[in-house]
Amino acid sequence: MSTVFTRNLTFKTNDLGADATLMLTFDKNITGLYHDKFPVCWKVSSFGSAGPYTLRATFQSQLAFVKPQVDGSDTIVDASTYKLINVGNKTSLTKDAKGVYHFSDVVDGEEGYLQAVNRCPLVEDMSIGFTKPNSGQEPTSVLYFKSIGNGAFVKAQFTPVLRAYITEQYQETQIIRAEVDTSSIWEKDLAGLDTNTTWVLTRDVASGSYKIKQG
Repeated sequence: MSTVFTRNLTFKTNDLGADATLMLTFDKNITGLYHDKFPVCWKVSSFGSAGPYTLRATFQSQLAFVKPQVDGSDTIVDASTYKLINVGNKTSLTKDAKGVYHFSDVVDGEEGYLQAVNRCPLVEDMSIGFTKPNSGQEPTSVLYFKSIGNGAFVKAQFTPVLRAYITEQYQETQIIRAEVDTSSIWEKDLAGLDTNTTWVLTRDVASGSYKIKQG
């Protein structure tokens, strides 16, 4: 079992020079992305052109499998149930006669992977999320899996590489169904950062491009 870590990130601007919306998501180096698995928008914050603005985000590396509830706008609004899981563990999703979902206790699975088997009679969806250990807080979904057939399983490796984009297309917890149509302006593997870091968003007046540097 790997050590659970916390990363507190603060993104700041001051007199940015234009209104901008910053979106954070985990969408790098994931096999099968936008085919049967999809990143989920984690954070969205709008920064004004003048004055100071701040976005704070906290990541906890305790992972979980989630049975998500998705609304008509493709946004994950709740978790029907979830199971905390570590790399190398496996769980199974079932549905009882009353229509209630359950994840089984975790057992040893394939080394280096998170695994979940769909033991429900019909096709189901699942997600991987993160949460604060022993908090009772519902996990925040970061990777969504669609159309998992009966007896099929999710097998995933999750590395917490966070990317930042300037885009107004998404809202928090929305499933990102296709590649973001603008390039990322920043990316970091959160495992390699200090517990607390501050990042400053600036805009180049001549080119209109944005960049993020550690403050």
